[in-house]
Amino acid sequence: MVDDASHRHAGPDAGAAAGAASGSASGPRLLDQSILLDLVGYAATRASIPLKKAFARHMGPLDLKAVELSILVVVAANRDVNQKQLSQTLEVSAPNLAVVLDRLEARGLVRRVRGTADRRETFIHLSAAGRDLHRRAVQVAATMERDVTRVLTEAERRLLIELLHRVARGRAPRRG
Repeated sequence: MVDDASHRHAGPDAGAAAGAASGSASGPRLLDQSILLDLVGYAATRASIPLKKAFARHMGPLDLKAVELSILVVVAANRDVNQKQLSQTLEVSAPNLAVVLDRLEARGLVRRVRGTADRRETFIHLSAAGRDLHRRAVQVAATMERDVTRVLTEAERRLLIELLHRVARGRAPRRG
C-alpha cells in the first residue's frame, strides 16, 4: 500500500510517480490513491474488507451471515420484538427482512408468533436452537475482530466504534 501521509500532501502527480517507480517485474505497481485517502467512505470500505473476511472465517462454521447474527442478537436481547421494530432497528427493508426470517425459521432458529392483542402484529422469538446458536455466536463475536483490530489500542478501538456510530446516526455529539 502507498504511504498515506506522503500522498496526501504531495499531490496526485507525486503518487503516480511513486507508483510508477515502484512497479517492476517482481511486484504490482502501486497506484495513486491520494484523493481517495481523505474520504471517510473509502477508508470505511477499505477497513470493512478484512472485517468481513474475519466475520466469514469465524461465523462461517456457524452458517451465519451478518444480518442473521444481528437478528439473533436483537431478538435475544429484546422481549416481544416485532418485525416492524426489527426492520427499523437494523435498517433492513421489510421484504428483505421477511426473506431472512424465512431462512432462519426454515433452519428452526426463530418462530413468528401472532400477537394476541393485535393479530396483525407478528413477534419474533428464538427457538431453543436459536438461543443455543445465539450463545455460541456471541462467544465467537467477542474475539472474531481481535486479529483485524490488533493495530489499535483498546481505547482507539472503542473510539473508532463510537465515531462510526456517530456517523451512522448522523448527529453531532451533545455539548455542554
